Parts: sequence; structure tokens; C-alpha cells
Amino acid sequence: MTTTERREPALNAGERPMLEGWLDYHRLTLAHKCEGLTDEQLRTASAPPSELSLMGLVRHMAEVERAWFRKVLVGDDPGPIYCTDEDPDGDFHVTGAATWQEAYATWQAEIETARRNAAAFQLDDLSRGRSRFTDEPFNLRWIYTHMIEEYARHNGHADLLRERIDGATGD
Repeated sequence: MTTTERREPALNAGERPMLEGWLDYHRLTLAHKCEGLTDEQLRTASAPPSELSLMGLVRHMAEVERAWFRKVLVGDDPGPIYCTDEDPDGDFHVTGAATWQEAYATWQAEIETARRNAAAFQLDDLSRGRSRFTDEPFNLRWIYTHMIEEYARHNGHADLLRERIDGATGD
């Protein structure tokens, strides 16, 4: 199943390399869970009535990368990719026209933008965007930690989806 090389961060890495290392590890884990599958398999929902699919998770994480590293961190709001006012969960609503090539390319582009935007900040630097709940800014450390949590949770979903599709299991 795997061609994606994943390495955990060094056991003695500094804080920023550790956070960035774990975030990259989880990004690669999601890619790893999608490897070797057809577009049809990647669009396969987990179990009705859920519409959760591997392609939907990748599209969702493209939206999440965009929201946190563009809208929140640097105050750039290009708008959502798949979601609309009429379909706020459009990232998960994968149709037969959706392709892995497009979803993967979009996700990778958002990851590259995220890395570029984060590179201009120190861990304690505050975001330009603010919390919709407290109206406070976030520091980059919080955003990294949240993104690791977000990927880890969805990678658990991806494990179950992949096992249901072809029986593949593993970390």
C-alpha cells in the first residue's frame, strides 16, 4: 500500500521542529491512507447515512489548512474551496465528478501556502485573525497544536475508511 515516506520527528528536536515534524507526519499519514486507491474507492462513503470518504477528508483538510494558515494566521481570506453558503459541508459532499488528482493538488497547494505563511511567524507571534468565540488572536504554537489534533482525529477516520475499502490496516 505504501510509497509515502513518513518519519517521526527526532526524539530530541526543538519545539518548532517537533511541532512542524508532527504536523508533516500527520499530513503524510493521510496521504498514505489514500495511496493505491481508485477515484471511486476514494469517494466511497464509510457507512450510510454518513457521507464521510477519504477524498472528502482530503478536501476537508485543504479547507482547514486554508482557514488556519491563510484566514486566521495572516488575515488573507480567499474564501472556501468546496464549501458554500448553500452547502457548508461541500468538502465532504463528494460527487462522481470529483477526482483524486484535483483534490490532492488542491490540498498540497494549501499545505505549501501554509508552510510559507507560517515561516514568517515565530511560535509566540499572534495571528492577524481572531477567535470567533473570544475575539482573541492565536499564537502560531496554538495553530500548530490544533492542526496536529485535527489531522490525528481525521487520520483515525481514515484508518477505518481504508480498512472498510480494502482491508488495509496499520499506522
